[in-house]
Amino acid sequence: MFFFYMSSGLFLGWSLGANDAANVFGTAVGSRMIRFRTASVCCCIFLILGAVMGGGGTSHTLGKLGSVNALAGAFVVAFAAALSVYLMILAKWPVSTSQAVVGAIVGWNAFAGNATDFHILTSIVVTWVACPLLSAAFAITTYKLIGRALRFYRVPLFTLDRATRNGLLLAGVFGSYALGANNIANVVGVFLPAAPFRDVVLFGLLPVTAAQQIFFLGGVAISVGVFTYSRQVMEHAGGGIFKMSPMMALVAVWSHSLVLFVFSSQELARFLAAHGLPELPLVPVSSSQAIIGAIIGMGLIKGGKAIRWRVVGGITCGWAITPLLAGVVSFICLFIAQNVFLQTVFL
Repeated sequence: MFFFYMSSGLFLGWSLGANDAANVFGTAVGSRMIRFRTASVCCCIFLILGAVMGGGGTSHTLGKLGSVNALAGAFVVAFAAALSVYLMILAKWPVSTSQAVVGAIVGWNAFAGNATDFHILTSIVVTWVACPLLSAAFAITTYKLIGRALRFYRVPLFTLDRATRNGLLLAGVFGSYALGANNIANVVGVFLPAAPFRDVVLFGLLPVTAAQQIFFLGGVAISVGVFTYSRQVMEHAGGGIFKMSPMMALVAVWSHSLVLFVFSSQELARFLAAHGLPELPLVPVSSSQAIIGAIIGMGLIKGGKAIRWRVVGGITCGWAITPLLAGVVSFICLFIAQNVFLQTVFL
């Protein structure tokens, strides 16, 4: 029965792969700099690696927000998040899977009568604001540094084009790893407390934890979304907010990937703590927020006049509505599951 209950999370993973792969490879594929097959294979491999090797930090934070301790409850929470995403897409509102999952967990807390840890919730909400701002700052800084280097070294156009193509591939690989590490908690994090898996040692050499086994399943679901439904999204990516050059696209993808990495890297968090530096919370952030922040940063470098601010305003409204909608949908679905289908949604 575990795999039946987990189906809602796997569907959410499929949706995430179908949509968010465009944030790491969309501009490269849309501009014909990289073929879709190359992009999708690299994306899937490194996305799964990121999920299995680096997904523990953000999942731990979501567990603190709300430990969904019944399989039926985990199913409903993931289903509510997926349904909220779908409803927002139908209404043509921009959507964040990360925000939908957080809203759904808060809805479960309210239904189960569990107190929501507002310290954790506040740290997550703060990252929703910090994520696009940090991404824009990274993009502006990186673009200026690259511009100075190109003017100083006078790089030939052919060499620059080849370097940009290779850079987009490397940035996409890094972004795929960061996307898997940061967003796997959105897909399967709610199933960790109730999972029946046990730690194993593969071939007598490689230890694999129960959480990593679930992360692998979630990573595969995301990868299926990449292969089956992301091509059209990738080929039409870019240009909605600000039309970018290939070099700007490279900087935007790199900045987006760096933001996802810093909010999911346990190694970076330990390094900062060991040196007495401020720690960044390990929370799942929106890949869409990160890439949009980077694109706006590129637009601001050019004076900001070419940015479509009305589109930005609509995106911001969508970000505000998504967690509220997911919380309400989660509460209603939990009520139906418990009172109509007689399922135990919390212990």
